[in-house]
Amino acid sequence: MTTYQSDFLTVLGERGYIHQCSDADALDAAASAGPVTAYIGFDCTAPSLHVGNLIGIMMLRRLQQAGHRPIVLIGGGTTKVGDPSGKDDARKLLGADQIDRNIATIRTVFDKFLTFGDGPTDAIMVNNSDWLEGLNYIDFLRDFGRHFSVNRMLSFDSVKLRLDREQPLSFLEFNYMILQAYDFVELYKRHGCSLQMGGSDQWGNIVNGIELGRRVGGHTLFGLTTPLLTTASGAKMGKTAEGAVWLNADMLSAYDYWQFWRNTEDGDVGRFLRLFTDLPLSDIAALENLQGQELNDAKKRLATEATALAHGREEALVAEETARRTFELGDAAEGLPTITLARADVEQGIALPKALQTAGLAASKGEARRHIEGGAVRVNDIRVDDIQAQIRGADINEDGAIKLSVGKKRHVLLRPE
Repeated sequence: MTTYQSDFLTVLGERGYIHQCSDADALDAAASAGPVTAYIGFDCTAPSLHVGNLIGIMMLRRLQQAGHRPIVLIGGGTTKVGDPSGKDDARKLLGADQIDRNIATIRTVFDKFLTFGDGPTDAIMVNNSDWLEGLNYIDFLRDFGRHFSVNRMLSFDSVKLRLDREQPLSFLEFNYMILQAYDFVELYKRHGCSLQMGGSDQWGNIVNGIELGRRVGGHTLFGLTTPLLTTASGAKMGKTAEGAVWLNADMLSAYDYWQFWRNTEDGDVGRFLRLFTDLPLSDIAALENLQGQELNDAKKRLATEATALAHGREEALVAEETARRTFELGDAAEGLPTITLARADVEQGIALPKALQTAGLAASKGEARRHIEGGAVRVNDIRVDDIQAQIRGADINEDGAIKLSVGKKRHVLLRPE
């Protein structure tokens, strides 16, 4: 392992965040000399970020913990273009009103992980629409477009993979890397930002920004990327059969978020504890050395610590206790995610496949039927394998709810009102 002088790079190295760095020695010296300002860009294509964005958020957190200043760059402008990195298809273009609504809800996530303010190491959030919206396209192409080689742009993975798969890449998307490079230069001019961080798929875009800063202003800029994050079995981090693991509580409950981390594969426990919790490395070393059934204790600790960061310590402990009561004691567990239904509809009868879909336990009625026929569905902990079955008033238990389950780890309370 490389030895660094600065606390910032030392922590990133020890915890496994570093994949590539444009000039590690110079960045290490700068971080040792005083506060460094760094940014990561986040497009606002949905009302919430997801677990796939979490490693970037944690890097900004580590930066601030080490005495430096983080910038959260919200891509209000670039979201209108769409980043082709890692995509087979062009993104759906959003209107300005939807982008503004997404920005407002995304901001609440960062408040959990970073301290915002006016101090020298306080985080700030900026929107690249502030400078991109007012660009004169002809002047922009003349002043900045001439610094980009199309030959080189075609060699970047974000472009090359799309072309190799014979998937169309629009001219609009092709402009994205130029705009991202320009963002870096603007952030340096406006805020003295000298470091851009991101996932390994962003390396080409980051290098573009470093080179543009040098060519147009003689700026010394740095880039740092994290490894491609996959699970021990090779799956993409943050993707499940049920869809994205959202960070906003109104899109995914604290309990379901806790369960996502609790279901971590054995081989990922130590790595995820280092990346996604603030636990000391000595504690993590002890937890990842647990064997057999005891490793489940490490997974629970991971789930609770990760959930505490995203949802607060109180919600994390409630989720942990709910899981304990559900799986160890077999209780109905009032802390489970709850869906409110009209009592009249329940009394009349709701088809079980529809109920599973309404509860978010199946993405479609077809998937719901497969769960039922496979013996995975339980109503109040009793298996139901009849696809014609219905949820009725008689199923309401003494707690005033109906417990609907798929498998051993996914449960929702249906509460008629």
